[in-house]
Amino acid sequence: MSVGVQGLYHPHTTMDISAVNALPYEDFVNIFGNVVEKCPIITAAVWSMRPFASLSALEAAISEFIDALPESGKEGILRCHPDLASRDLHGGTLTRESREEQARAGLDALSSAEASRMAQLNVEYKERFKFPFVICARMNDKANILRQLSERCGNERAAERARGIEEVKKICRLRLQGLVLTDAPNKL
Repeated sequence: MSVGVQGLYHPHTTMDISAVNALPYEDFVNIFGNVVEKCPIITAAVWSMRPFASLSALEAAISEFIDALPESGKEGILRCHPDLASRDLHGGTLTRESREEQARAGLDALSSAEASRMAQLNVEYKERFKFPFVICARMNDKANILRQLSERCGNERAAERARGIEEVKKICRLRLQGLVLTDAPNKL
């Protein structure tokens, strides 16, 4: 029995790895298509690697796909991410996942000074690197995000691209954990 997006699947329901492996292509892409922000092509590519032995194996398949991309492909992934605390957050144009993650970090409740500083740093960062600043908001609060954004503006492009991809993988891991039951020991 498949878990259809329109049928039994609910966005806040977790499934075990056997249910993940049983998903038809379309359902798999619909459910996991945003574990890497706005990059369902990654999910589409790893679907053919099923069956996954565990949640960790699914995560590893996605990470390996990302690592195998040329640098331009990695920058493309980074460009799919929204600016943090931008008007998209309040305008309702973010993905559900990004909106929830930014709100959890307090980015929807910045003071006017914090919002102004965040906007200024976002512009500086994008002008320098040609992709937006990416950080795993769920693992940080607004003060730490602002501090890191300021500090990371001084990095070299290659180092910042690599750092951004590591943050993408953290975001992906947490999003996967919200969808798939954590690996349980095999029962004999």
